[in-house]
Amino acid sequence: MELLAVKNLKMYYKTLRGEVKAVDDVSFRLEQGRALGLAGESGCGKSSMAVTLLRLLPSNGRITGGTVRFGGVDTLAMTEEEFRKEIRWKKISIIFQGAMNALNPVLRIGDQITEAIINAGAIPKPEAVAQTKELLAMVGIEPGRYGEYPHEFSGGMKQRVVIAMALACRPALVIADEPTTALDVMVQAQVLTAMEKLRKKFNLSMILISHDLSVIAQSCDDIAVMYAGKIVEYGEAVEIYKNPCHPYTRGLLGAFPDITAERSPVKTIPGYAPNLLEPPAGCRFHPRCPLAVEECRRLEPALKTVRPGNNRVAACHRMEEACALKWEAVQ
Repeated sequence: MELLAVKNLKMYYKTLRGEVKAVDDVSFRLEQGRALGLAGESGCGKSSMAVTLLRLLPSNGRITGGTVRFGGVDTLAMTEEEFRKEIRWKKISIIFQGAMNALNPVLRIGDQITEAIINAGAIPKPEAVAQTKELLAMVGIEPGRYGEYPHEFSGGMKQRVVIAMALACRPALVIADEPTTALDVMVQAQVLTAMEKLRKKFNLSMILISHDLSVIAQSCDDIAVMYAGKIVEYGEAVEIYKNPCHPYTRGLLGAFPDITAERSPVKTIPGYAPNLLEPPAGCRFHPRCPLAVEECRRLEPALKTVRPGNNRVAACHRMEEACALKWEAVQ
């Protein structure tokens, strides 16, 4: 069953130098109970997509077009008050990238989660406290630590607290914005395992934002690859990992070391992500793409089906060639 449908969504930041096209004509869908990985380099619009879906935009951000349907309801047509009462945190919640920044340093961690439960459900405080302790236990934190402050927890434990807070109101969709970036590898694995167990236990849908494809491979059913404010490839995770069909996706996978292969220097994508104040004409990846031809410089490619009969799409004028080649072969 379709839970979320995003169509032609645009969100721009207004600056003194012009509009930054952070989310530019993006479309995707998410089924109930599935996890979508949103991948790409820093500055490609992933976190901007997250705050757009939750309507937590800064003062200079504005949604300029498109629709977001959640459970069949157009959330962009709702007033801010309606969205806050009916959707935000109750049905869609977020795990922020920096756990320390997401937690109030002068409030006990249990009180912060309890407050979210009370505000969302208007239940008595003793019941909310009991639910909070149950949530803490679910994410691997001793309920007796309810009364401790954020500075008394390690980075991994603070991230678990933020996960518990995101689950406090039993949402249908959790957006995880780089939830393990600041953690070491061992703690990262523990946090991801805890998230996956909770997702399956509550049949949650999830959007996992990360530049780390190994994190997405471990946790997601589908992948949407984002570049310069646009989705350039979308489909099931297994298919994309086996045979990426956009040069940018191939570049991302080529930059990921393979521990089973012979040791060799990691392949990198040349250049930098473009300035979204003035994105390149045509395909936005063409200045960095080894397959680019004149058509790529002039015409913006549309998302098209890779193979008939599936939901795999990519936006590339030379998709057939990109599907057939390995990244190192076109360096």
